[in-house]
Amino acid sequence: MTDTLDVPRVLVRTDGALGRLTLNRPEAINALDFGMVRLLAGALEAWRDDTDVQIVVIDGAGERGMCAGGDVRGLHAQIVAGHADEAAEFFRAEYALNAMIAEYPKPIVSIADGITMGGGVGLSGHASIRIVTERSKLAMPETRIGFTPDVGGTWLLGRAPGRFGEYFGLTGGTMSGADAVLLGFADHFVPSDRLDALREALAYRADPTGPAEIVLLFDETPEPSALPESRGWIDEAFSADTVAGILERLHAHDAPEAAAAAEVLEALAPTGLAVTLDAVREARELPGLRAALEGEYRRVMWFVTRHPDLVEGIRAQLIDKDRNPRWDPASIADLPADAGAGAREFTPEPGLF
Repeated sequence: MTDTLDVPRVLVRTDGALGRLTLNRPEAINALDFGMVRLLAGALEAWRDDTDVQIVVIDGAGERGMCAGGDVRGLHAQIVAGHADEAAEFFRAEYALNAMIAEYPKPIVSIADGITMGGGVGLSGHASIRIVTERSKLAMPETRIGFTPDVGGTWLLGRAPGRFGEYFGLTGGTMSGADAVLLGFADHFVPSDRLDALREALAYRADPTGPAEIVLLFDETPEPSALPESRGWIDEAFSADTVAGILERLHAHDAPEAAAAAEVLEALAPTGLAVTLDAVREARELPGLRAALEGEYRRVMWFVTRHPDLVEGIRAQLIDKDRNPRWDPASIADLPADAGAGAREFTPEPGLF
């Protein structure tokens, strides 16, 4: 797929033994659309048995970020127009791409330089070698629009230490590169000014068993993450059984950061928070990424077809930009006891895999 100026939205090329996939919508921080998902999947499929391509690198064009996520304005238009089937088709293709990246028979190196959020984490977080930089800003911010993390985000959140998964999943908070390594969203920290040299080394010293060793030559120790200092109150509060329980514990804690987290949660969609809490905890017990993607697909399509908060959240944040969403229900206190059950048990047709 191309834009109006016929500039490819994904640059697909080879460089030595390296297959390179570069998201190429820098004006939109490389936000994913359906055509880009198809191009990425098609290139990976073509290179699967190509002996000339030994390693694949996925990155983004421009200085702002790898990928800011999916086209949520387009999703809003599809839902409002009654085209839930089109939304479902996109999600099935995107999640199949996430699974393909995770299961690919050749090493995939992702470079999450700059903003990498939502769908961008789905591309970067499941690669076999995951790189961040001092400019990296990772997040699963779906609750900010009344939604729930997807693209395998619940799988990653569920495997973060302690209750950081619940914290970042519910608040939609941003991770630095150092945070991402600590939480298991990335493997290596490479300064951004060394990325070109790293790509060249991968291309011309490529060995199907050795890209991790090449990356280690460029790996540096970042400034320590500040997250360990907050683990005490995060684990205490976000281990509560319900969103209301989490909020109560946050209000009872002395840490200023706990009060700030409570303020964030109180502004977000109660239903999205409940569904996300349920999803992260379910994913923590699942056997693999595909199972997590299936759980996410059920919840995502429940929002698309059964609940108004996703449309309302996109409207308030990105369409009308009045920042005054009318959530259903409006208050965390009004959530039913098992608020995540409807989304968890929803059965979309057709299924994901």
